[in-house]
Amino acid sequence: MLAVATTMTGCTATKQAFRMSGAPPSLAQSTPSQRELFTVPVPAQPIAIAVYDFTDQTGQLKPSDNIQSLSRAVTQGGASMLVQSLRDAGNGRWFTVVERERLDNLLKERQIIREMRNRYLGEKETPAEILPSLLFAGIVLEGGIIGYDTNLKTGGIGARFLAIGASTQYRQNSVTIYLRAVSVKTGEVLASVVTNKTIVSVSLNASTFKFVTFDELLEAEAGVSVNEPTQIAVRSAIEKAVYALIMEGAQDGPRRLWSFSDGAAGSVALARYAAEKARSGALTRVTVSMAQPEESKKSRRANATQGYDK
Repeated sequence: MLAVATTMTGCTATKQAFRMSGAPPSLAQSTPSQRELFTVPVPAQPIAIAVYDFTDQTGQLKPSDNIQSLSRAVTQGGASMLVQSLRDAGNGRWFTVVERERLDNLLKERQIIREMRNRYLGEKETPAEILPSLLFAGIVLEGGIIGYDTNLKTGGIGARFLAIGASTQYRQNSVTIYLRAVSVKTGEVLASVVTNKTIVSVSLNASTFKFVTFDELLEAEAGVSVNEPTQIAVRSAIEKAVYALIMEGAQDGPRRLWSFSDGAAGSVALARYAAEKARSGALTRVTVSMAQPEESKKSRRANATQGYDK
């Protein structure tokens, strides 16, 4: 009877665990940094931009207590996250993102089109209206995940009285993102930003250990932990980096890269960004008025806004 009861209890627990983990798939939830990126005032004109790669430069492996893990501590999909963040900027009106991460696949598919039309239609040259020229970018984004620090802060508190107690623990990690915009025409680094995001893990435990009678012992424990996903933290830091890059490039001065369509809304956004930098203790770039040829100013804006192969 005891074996039967144990088996039934085990089956019931297994079914409950399956139901708990069997939630249907859902769309990714928005983050505060994504919503901030969505509300950036629209630009005077979209900027064609390319992302070849956005790698994990930390080289860190996922920590494990028992075995050596070969899994990376942070996501390897930084380039995909960066592309999505660029498409989210200004509700999709800031950047025209061109595919470069898997450029070989794109070129192979275009080559297949040319070969098939040549074989079955006898075309020596594919008409431009059938296969137009690829869109080129005026700016290439470079950078990556440059830091992942664990156990920056750890701590906890607990208490026990008459064999009944509870405790809580927390741990704080941090991920750092570096992003720079490079001019395709000159190779100059036009703007660069660094952002970081903390990752918090919290656990709560309770237990009791008590003799209810002379020869009967009651022992029970319960616990719950909440871990902020590292992937969401990396995504938020990348979204913040794109937002900061837009604001840095829109600063007044000779190094201005782009401008807002609505000057008043742009001024409000820049003032909010400056206040945020002041609160965080980040250095603010000082604009120095210097005699700079007007051609150089126009060239910087042209580098940022060029894109279509006419």
